[in-house]
Amino acid sequence: MGKHYAKARWEGTLKEGNGKMTFTGFDGPFNFRSRFEDGEETSPEELIGGAQAGCFSMFLAALISKKELTPKSIETKATVELGQDNGPKITSITLDCEAVVPGLSEEDFNALAAEAKEKCPISRLTTGTDVFLNAKLVG
Repeated sequence: MGKHYAKARWEGTLKEGNGKMTFTGFDGPFNFRSRFEDGEETSPEELIGGAQAGCFSMFLAALISKKELTPKSIETKATVELGQDNGPKITSITLDCEAVVPGLSEEDFNALAAEAKEKCPISRLTTGTDVFLNAKLVG
């Protein structure tokens, strides 16, 4: 398995400072507003959401492929909730997934989606955080 790298730099105080996250294909700012309010920049939680959605979608595709079926599309949106639990904490992640998979039954799809939610590497990383799944087979 490969190694992947990302880096972040922060300058200044928590509320007035600014940061920058960099990894392959991304070089973007983050700050207090983007993390705790409604700023336009990114946040660590947004990146966790992207990682969760991408990992889940890929894992689900792998499970569907093992059934010798080919997904036309799997689209997953992750909503990451940042709350308070003895300090700031990711309190839940909700995955909303819609997939188009010709030949796959609703029952099999739901079982595979549940397995992907439990077993993808990012889900395993977020153990201890409530991860909810709303999955729909469409088309």
